[in-house]
Amino acid sequence: MSFFTSRWVETPGHVTELEGVGLPAGFRASGVAAGLKESGAPDVGLIVCDAPEPASAARFTRSGVLAAPVLICTERCELGTLRTVVVNSGNANAATGRMGFENAAKMQGAAAMVTGSPEGRVAVASTGVIGVPLPMAKVNSGILAASKELRADGDGDFSAAIQTTDAFEKRARLSVQLSRGTVTLTAQAKGAGMISPGFATLLCFVQTDAALRPETCDLLLSVCVKRSFERVSVDGQLSTNDTVILQGSGASGVVIAPESEDELAFGEALDALLRQLALMVVRDGEGARRVGRVIVRGGHDAAVAAVAQGVANSSLVKTALYGGDPNWGRIIQAVGAAMPGTAPLPVDITIEGVTVCSAGGVVPHDTEALAAKVARAEVEYEIGLPGEGAESEVYFSDLGHEYITVNADYTT
Repeated sequence: MSFFTSRWVETPGHVTELEGVGLPAGFRASGVAAGLKESGAPDVGLIVCDAPEPASAARFTRSGVLAAPVLICTERCELGTLRTVVVNSGNANAATGRMGFENAAKMQGAAAMVTGSPEGRVAVASTGVIGVPLPMAKVNSGILAASKELRADGDGDFSAAIQTTDAFEKRARLSVQLSRGTVTLTAQAKGAGMISPGFATLLCFVQTDAALRPETCDLLLSVCVKRSFERVSVDGQLSTNDTVILQGSGASGVVIAPESEDELAFGEALDALLRQLALMVVRDGEGARRVGRVIVRGGHDAAVAAVAQGVANSSLVKTALYGGDPNWGRIIQAVGAAMPGTAPLPVDITIEGVTVCSAGGVVPHDTEALAAKVARAEVEYEIGLPGEGAESEVYFSDLGHEYITVNADYTT
């Protein structure tokens, strides 16, 4: 099955999808079951970069309540030269106080010991239930077991070990042709619920054998995250654990110089990779049927961003999307809620290329034909506000019965 499945993500001409499993040169990974999940599924994973001087960058949630592993990463890690990533699923180690911080530090120390990495070059990530102490005996056993399973084709096992409510894996292997040679780009992500445009609720780990500077990693990751994981919504809920890490081994010998054509080409590949992964998170959406894309244009950055997020997070818009209902009244109410006190607001609304509202008033259209369009797997909404020059977009899932079932029974 093709990785690039969305019509909203264009596959760059210099990027080729690779089948199967296998990390870029210089990386090993593993995933094992340590007993953190009652199902017995894999729940502890390791990724190790064997290069002596890797380059890396990271981004984290902007929540006011940060999970212990995020605090460890931001306070104790050398984020530009990370060698190892240790992850557990089944327990978020969030809202666990000082003990949680100490447990995250123990994870970091254990992973450093078994992989031979300095502690400051070991990133820690967790995902799962909030407010439950991390069972360190199981975690430590899992880290030791995972260290013995590290291999170049272990990305499939690692991908399985980071999942929680995910209905399918989110993993990719790409070949990227640059002027100086070919590099490999791989990624493993998880996420299905508690997703907000503030920063998607997810873990995502990206590896490449390109030779990058830490500054280049940081620049490219920053730009691409803003165009992908910061533009998606499932339920408008911001997580405590969001983590995205990019690592480069340099093992290919293909150097990507700053401000070069190759930097631009590699950035295009990374951008397409993260945008498709972000859309896969939205499509997973804990029972979702459809994915929506809302594009808002107008004269003020703050206004278009607020409206895009308001529409994407509207329960009424999302349930209409779930039912394949072209009820644009749901959309205009969400616009008004995002911009109170500005009435009368001359809003333009187009759904799948069909204009249904102009300057705040209805435009006659074929409702049956439109209903057929919004019954597709992907539905696009365009909204026009007064002025021009600003634009914002958000990808969002619908909201249906299964979402309630998943989250009502999450800990029971």
